[in-house]
Amino acid sequence: MRQFLKSKIHNATVTEANLKYVGSITIDEALMKKANIDEYEKVLVVDNTNGNRLETYVIKGKKNSGQICMNGGAAHLIKKGDEVIIMTFQLSKKPIKPKIVIVDKNNKFVKYSKKELANLNKQGC
Repeated sequence: MRQFLKSKIHNATVTEANLKYVGSITIDEALMKKANIDEYEKVLVVDNTNGNRLETYVIKGKKNSGQICMNGGAAHLIKKGDEVIIMTFQLSKKPIKPKIVIVDKNNKFVKYSKKELANLNKQGC
């Protein structure tokens, strides 16, 4: 078994950094659904603004809010306004087709990546 990229939210903007919370990342529920991310699932967060990377778990945020909030100690590494990529992974014997979610500056769903759109069209979606 190998670990492959399952999904990612590409170039989201951090809307809040809350040092007082115990830990995790809060993500808009609608984006979680589009990216096939479950609450409490482990994620890798890469900060395109400063290069920091960290692993944490997901807390469901308010649906259609555009919320991306770094909580606890992670808020020291990733700040409000930073651009991030949020990724999930899956164990599999063969490579899988990841779900790549593209968002705008307000963290609203724009589209799936072209590769993902081609796969969806082949499936009749």
